[in-house]
Amino acid sequence: MSWNNYLEDNQNRFVSELSDFISIPSVSASDEHFKDVEKAGEWVVARLKQAGLKNARMMPTETHPVVYADWLQAGEDKPTILVYGHFDVQPADPLDLWDSPPFEPIVKDGKIYGRGASDDKGNMLAPILAAEALLSSTGQLPVNLKFFFEGQEEIGSPTLAPFIKENAKLLNADMIFSSDGGQWGENQPSLVTGLKGLVGCEVTVSGAKGDQHSGMHGGGIANPIHALSHIIASMKGIDGKITVDGFYDDVVDLTAEDKKAIAKIPFDDENYAKELGVTETFGEVGYTTPERLWARPTYELNGIWGGYQGKGTKTVLPAKAHAKITCRLVANQKPEKIYELLRIHIENNVPPGVSVEVKQLAGSANPFLVPHGHNSSQIAGRVLHDLYGKEPFNIRVGGSIPVMSMLLDELGVHATMFAFGLEDEQIHAPNEFFRLESFMKGQVGYCKLLEEFGKGV
Repeated sequence: MSWNNYLEDNQNRFVSELSDFISIPSVSASDEHFKDVEKAGEWVVARLKQAGLKNARMMPTETHPVVYADWLQAGEDKPTILVYGHFDVQPADPLDLWDSPPFEPIVKDGKIYGRGASDDKGNMLAPILAAEALLSSTGQLPVNLKFFFEGQEEIGSPTLAPFIKENAKLLNADMIFSSDGGQWGENQPSLVTGLKGLVGCEVTVSGAKGDQHSGMHGGGIANPIHALSHIIASMKGIDGKITVDGFYDDVVDLTAEDKKAIAKIPFDDENYAKELGVTETFGEVGYTTPERLWARPTYELNGIWGGYQGKGTKTVLPAKAHAKITCRLVANQKPEKIYELLRIHIENNVPPGVSVEVKQLAGSANPFLVPHGHNSSQIAGRVLHDLYGKEPFNIRVGGSIPVMSMLLDELGVHATMFAFGLEDEQIHAPNEFFRLESFMKGQVGYCKLLEEFGKGV
């Protein structure tokens, strides 16, 4: 039996198994669900063994576990492929906005609904099923294959980097593919060539020893909210340019080829603004909106608070004011360096009469940029062309996936995102779903991908 027939004959079983997988509430952000994350890892181990993989096991980290398995019998003349994914999920709140319970999956209109259906349980199960189909049809795989799945991606993979470093030999591979990600559209493939990095800080400005009467002391002492406002205003101009000294020093500028690739991707500024409910787009001058979204660094305020927040008026001069700031980074910016530049700028722009404290926020990540001509990405592009009948867009993404830069730093390999989720599938939101067509396409795609690498191309 061919692998194509095997996949077709077993789709009902595979969907049922995906439903079982989704029903495990493996929410990594919640301590009360830690055992469920472990349970999901155990489920993955059992499924890998069932598929015919070897050495399948759950391995501990300082926090949430990971899962490893391999099949290394293709021979030394064949490449070794590492496939990455994650089995933890986002919290399901708010529960009252779900049409059905988030951990009681239902299939409706060719879609499976439940938390983690698209991100990332449906996507990460597909390559396991592809391996099973290949092993069932021929008794072997065309390449040496390793699987590496984590249970902490949704909380920023806080203890994954030391695990990868300690187990670099175990995870070593010629190519890496991530089953976490998606495609541009149902009928349009894409290859992600860049991800932004991330760094953030919390700023606290302090004035008097406690809140003071604004009539009695206004004009006599500094107001921390005013001071914080001056600090924030000093960091970004009305033209969208970040005014922190040295912020752009390490940025790899877009080449003419980069700009051409981005310009090929359909993007309507007016429609983008309309969908978000704003009057017009805004950002760094000299760049198009897609260039700013995908390939330029950003500085954003995520929260600001201080003083009286209740109903009506309270004439208070607050003792403290706070802000949370995050920056999305591009190659070759480094989170630690950018944090230091932010700290120095803030401390150098403190108005008189207040003091300031700057703390780095957890969850930083390095930016990730695939080099031009990257071999495994080119081959993945050929497979996507075969699946969709058209060339994939080369895109960059404004979000951050810390593990991509971790794998590069420790294993020296640029990973290629090869996954089949779509933007409208409500990931991280109520009523998350995954198209069963995409689930099948992922299985076929990984079979074709592994076969292609087995040809020695």
